[in-house]
Amino acid sequence: MAFEIEPFLAELRAARAEASPERAVREIVARVVSRPSVLLDALGEPTRAGIHRMHVSEELTVLNVVWAPRMTLKPHSHNMWAVIGVYTGREDNIFWRRLDAETPSIEAAGAKSLGAAEAMPLGRDIIHSVTNPTADFTGALHVYGGDFFETKRSEWEPSTLEERPYDVEGNLQLFEQANAGLVG
Repeated sequence: MAFEIEPFLAELRAARAEASPERAVREIVARVVSRPSVLLDALGEPTRAGIHRMHVSEELTVLNVVWAPRMTLKPHSHNMWAVIGVYTGREDNIFWRRLDAETPSIEAAGAKSLGAAEAMPLGRDIIHSVTNPTADFTGALHVYGGDFFETKRSEWEPSTLEERPYDVEGNLQLFEQANAGLVG
């Protein structure tokens, strides 16, 4: 059975009406990534890092995220639930927690590594950083319970763990910089 984007998106939109949309979305994403070769046939073998928009609305964002080899994204929040499903490669997540209400700093609180055919939900308040620890590209479907690009959230400077507003454009540039590092 082939992967088709439009039926997948329709299924995700319908899942938003469920009593527990993040659980319903996780089941859909887990089923889809459980057949990595089918996704690779439909989306192609990743050869370039990027955030590829499959669907963006106020209620739901669906992205095909391709991580360059050894690429890392700094700690950040989403302020909405999310589901990540890896279809090729590996995505290592470090989870962070705020130290206290008065301190805008964070500390590491756990980790989870996802490989091909694995899916994981992220709660609304999760703070995480992401690394592709491999020498190959990693491809993952990321589904968010809101508009990923317009929702206000935070990121933390890796060296100081100082909180600041999330920089969408700056983070998109990281993918381009990773691609530039692959050339030559």
